[in-house]
Amino acid sequence: MECKGFLFDLDGTLVDSLLAVERAWVNWAVAHDIEPQEVLDFIHGKQAITSLRHFLQGKSEAEIQREFDELERTEASDTQGVQAMPGASQLLERLNALGIPWAIVTSGTVPIAHARHRAGQLPQPQVFITAEQVARGKSQPDAYLLGAASLGLEPHECVVVMVATTSG
Repeated sequence: MECKGFLFDLDGTLVDSLLAVERAWVNWAVAHDIEPQEVLDFIHGKQAITSLRHFLQGKSEAEIQREFDELERTEASDTQGVQAMPGASQLLERLNALGIPWAIVTSGTVPIAHARHRAGQLPQPQVFITAEQVARGKSQPDAYLLGAASLGLEPHECVVVMVATTSG
């Protein structure tokens, strides 16, 4: 296999943030009298705003945005237990040493993604694509297409590294 660059998902691929993610969403679910497991079964691999729209159907966009802002503050400030996945830092350092371009492509927002990246003590990517930069989040390819273009590469020249989810 030949490639010219790599596009890495962040959560579950480069950093283990599962406990922090689930802690924030379980607390949110409890506060909204929603079964926590139902929320956990839905959220993974999606932009938070997508999940909030799903669970807050009938609420105004302004109300959903307020919920999003609060959840974002919670997730960006709680990095307890967030750490690099085994071998992630070494892999990224090796790619840098070889001059192979790579990007982080995440459905997380800037505050959350950067907080988790810092908590994982990972090397700085050349390109960092976050939810704010694309109209359609995962499972649509927009973020990965932007990541490839931002590296100056065609999509077929990149390998996407991510953990597959059954929920999207």
